[in-house]
Amino acid sequence: MPKIISYFLIVIGGIIALYAQAQEEQNQLILIGGIIILMLGIYNISRHIPSKRDRDNDPQNNL
Repeated sequence: MPKIISYFLIVIGGIIALYAQAQEEQNQLILIGGIIILMLGIYNISRHIPSKRDRDNDPQNNL
């Protein structure tokens, strides 16, 4: 999934979660849906970040 879609999911999920939280009567289903969309975006972004151990063992970093 392209990064732009992941960022878009994070923004949309955050907006939906804030919208559900701002109402007097919180709609739990909308809040849960927003959090799920937000977490999908965060997962897709974090999946492409290498771990610290991988970066430390990379021979190019030891120059």
